Amino acid sequence: MPPTPSHLNTLLRLAVAQHASDLHLSAGLPPMARAMGALVPLGSGAALADETTSLQPNTSPSSQTSTASLTHEALLALLTPLMDAPAQARFAKGHEVDFAFAVEGLGRFRANAFMQQHGCGAVLRHIPQHTPTLDALQTPRVLPELLKQVGLLLVTGPTGSGKSTTLAAMVQHLNTTTQQHIVTLEDPIEFVHTSAQCVITQREIGTHSHSFAHALRAALREDPDVILVGELRDLDTIRLALTAAETGHLVLASLHTRSAAASVDRIVDVFDAHEKALVRTQLSEALVGVITQTLCPAAPQHTGSAPSTRCAVFETLVATTAIRNLIREGKTAQMQSAQQTGAAHGMQTMAQALQEARAKGRIAAA
Repeated sequence: MPPTPSHLNTLLRLAVAQHASDLHLSAGLPPMARAMGALVPLGSGAALADETTSLQPNTSPSSQTSTASLTHEALLALLTPLMDAPAQARFAKGHEVDFAFAVEGLGRFRANAFMQQHGCGAVLRHIPQHTPTLDALQTPRVLPELLKQVGLLLVTGPTGSGKSTTLAAMVQHLNTTTQQHIVTLEDPIEFVHTSAQCVITQREIGTHSHSFAHALRAALREDPDVILVGELRDLDTIRLALTAAETGHLVLASLHTRSAAASVDRIVDVFDAHEKALVRTQLSEALVGVITQTLCPAAPQHTGSAPSTRCAVFETLVATTAIRNLIREGKTAQMQSAQQTGAAHGMQTMAQALQEARAKGRIAAA
């Protein structure tokens, strides 16, 4: 029988039940899931066998196992209806595309579809149905105070560390505690926000604007109080984000860096040599703070059981006078020492954060 949306929905339900962050679908391979940071076979038993076999019209009964591979044609038939017309056009032209879609009862999924050696492939990342609160994520206690300021507030960490979730929780906190205009620029839109006390404008790169830089330039003319930039990808976007932060806006943005010091260096290093001194000065004045996060196995609910979920642990840097001076003088190597001794300002290094999380029983012992 031809593949239908219900087939994909079942695979997605299996992935969510497995606490997987991502579902990997590749022509010529069985479905895989990233659970607890490792790439493992999706589900087990007859449920998966039935779904993958139903996508293979010529599969014999003897090969109907949980290792059944997916065909290029089946994947195209499943993925194409999930894309809107612009996304389908981008996929046809460039052989890769980012998009998002929703499944009732499961939430939203961020997808990247692409062509590869054996045909079509896709990675589908699960976005929870409900936006978590800052308290639920156990974000740093100083974060609500940082959100009251204007300037640049960075959320950083490696791919898959939960940056989008933290940014969404920050937006939701502002949405329920302030009366502002929040503009989000995302690629694609992940968490869908409902305006509460704030007016929230969500714009998707590729659908509502050509690029982050174009959208950010336009956002400055849309009377924003808060601008969320999904990712500081290039020189133009970083330059505009600094300008927005300097001119009285709160700019929330993400970077793929693993520490506060690396985040400062990444921003400065994007610029030409003759601009670096000026950019360090700009950044020293505009920066509010840096939240760097990683995901760790959560402490098991029952003694002797293996961890089944992960939780975020946060390094925190607050832009105190001392930190601003270090940024201005290019002494980022000394920032970690300032974090270690800056507990009174709400700062801590990742090592300190991990130690505290273990002591509180939040994460599994090393």
